[in-house]
Amino acid sequence: MGGERHNPPMRNRLHRWAIIAAFLAAGIGTPLIAKDKTMFKTLDDRMLVAPQITAADIAEAKAQGVTLIINNRPDGEDPGAAQSAEIATVARAAGLDYIGIPVGQGGFALPQVEAMTIALANARGKTLAYCRSGTRSTLLWSLARAKAGEDPAVLREKAQAAGYNLAPVATLIDMLAAK
Repeated sequence: MGGERHNPPMRNRLHRWAIIAAFLAAGIGTPLIAKDKTMFKTLDDRMLVAPQITAADIAEAKAQGVTLIINNRPDGEDPGAAQSAEIATVARAAGLDYIGIPVGQGGFALPQVEAMTIALANARGKTLAYCRSGTRSTLLWSLARAKAGEDPAVLREKAQAAGYNLAPVATLIDMLAAK
């Protein structure tokens, strides 16, 4: 084998992604059973958040009117989870836009807030943002919406209704909203 490493699991995984992308591109859905629809939490009429998604979830997102998927999870955080290139390929094959705005253990920085603000402003329809649990996506969404002028109290209510707590970034939300 000339020193090359043979990795059948990765090869099979990439093959599976290619099949899913072909099904989505053909407009016939996915050959896999999608997860429970409740994994997408609604923050407002244009924003959904979720824990880590799979290729099978993209068809459901599209069916719910999502036109943009934002990945807030850095590659390699969970090597067993779908990485950004895999999700991007399937999303684009389904006709959805895809943006990666990773948020790691270091927390949020202004460039991430600005990127999220621009992404949300330019979305053609609903947006689905995901990370490990949906929390980072919700927190980044709240920072971007505060920067865009939305009332912090309203943001807290929306997040709480979806099961998320904005306390970790409450001071930042107030600061961004005050500008």
